[in-house]
Amino acid sequence: MKRKPDLLWILVILFGLGVVTTGYAQSLWANKTDAPVEVAQLQQQSTAFKR
Repeated sequence: MKRKPDLLWILVILFGLGVVTTGYAQSLWANKTDAPVEVAQLQQQSTAFKR
């Protein structure tokens, strides 16, 4: 039974790292103002051709 709390802490740490990494990646994505607009335009063009 002694290993289960250790496994729990490892899962908590991994979850925390995932949250921090996701927040960092979203902040980088928000700083690039051109990228979301270009991606949105490409998606609109591709759906226009499919119709």
